[in-house]
Amino acid sequence: MDTEEHTALREAVSALGTRHGRDHDRAELWSEAGRLGYLGVNLPEAYGGGGGGITELSLVLEELGAAGAPLLMLIVSPAICGTVIARFGTDAQKRAWLPGLADGTRTMAFGITEPDAGSNSHRITTTARRDGADWLLTGRKVFVSGVDIADATLVVGRTEDARTGRLKPCLFIVPRDAPGFGRRKIDMELAAQEKQFELTLDDVRLPADALVGDEDAGLLQLFAGLNPERIMTAAFAIGMGRHALGRAVAYARERTVWNAPIGAHQAIAHPLAQAHIELELARLMMQKAARLYDAGDDTGAGEAANMAKYAAGEACVKAVDQAVHTLGGNGLTREFGLASLVTAARVSRIAPVSREMILNYVSHQSLGLPKSY
Repeated sequence: MDTEEHTALREAVSALGTRHGRDHDRAELWSEAGRLGYLGVNLPEAYGGGGGGITELSLVLEELGAAGAPLLMLIVSPAICGTVIARFGTDAQKRAWLPGLADGTRTMAFGITEPDAGSNSHRITTTARRDGADWLLTGRKVFVSGVDIADATLVVGRTEDARTGRLKPCLFIVPRDAPGFGRRKIDMELAAQEKQFELTLDDVRLPADALVGDEDAGLLQLFAGLNPERIMTAAFAIGMGRHALGRAVAYARERTVWNAPIGAHQAIAHPLAQAHIELELARLMMQKAARLYDAGDDTGAGEAANMAKYAAGEACVKAVDQAVHTLGGNGLTREFGLASLVTAARVSRIAPVSREMILNYVSHQSLGLPKSY
């Protein structure tokens, strides 16, 4: 159950999202949400944040999505990048980035996926090597959101472990204007305000303080960002599903055929009720994952975050499909704004990790079955 504070936050964010609506201007909404303190609810108060956690930030994204005005970069900038810097950054990095991430005046993108690695973070080939006091970063990234509007990108690379010679993941802050740092917009069928990019890093020279956290921490720091990413993706999907379901329910109440609202017919009512149940169940798992993460239980949060992302993606796809079906031909018109969600909902099954990889994780990590890859 929500606390009184969470209920008040939900109502305030919902009002903001409703005011801007589904035809919102992303920059205007981002700016206002930042001024009101919603973008940084998870960041430390000492750096201008709200002092909360992923629990509060996921609530913000869910309510904006339910109002038809989701902000994809909430997943990336304050949730992934802000969390990693808050947990592992130096004092100088925290001072430089967290206040801006909290009030929305600065934005960060996150680059992990590679053309040949897909969901396998162990096969990342973007490498960082020392050159005197500097780092040289070389590699490629794909499907990086919002690089064009970001001041910097937090890039996952790999460095050589001096003790074992094996490559281990490390995180680097790459400014958008760094020499050798190129980007190409990917032509997507998906209609979204935040664009997707392919990045090339050609011996990008970075100062020593571009490295975030301990060079030897490896996966610990990486998953400090990936667990919030999965939780926030669940919030994004649940918000989208709630928005679609709300429009379908309103239509089913008003649309009359044979002297009765179509919502009076079980063939319409029951699938909508099922969609509502599945969204609520996914929300409960998302809230569990967020609270485990905020409590410092990274292991428990990892399992719950993957389950929440899986459940939310499935529930979102079903809710959107049923909403479009409820409206019939009207569900495909621009007026009602549901058809575009069909493609967007599919993304929640694919990104940032596919449902099949989550099933691999659960079967291996949760059930103890032999690893299949």
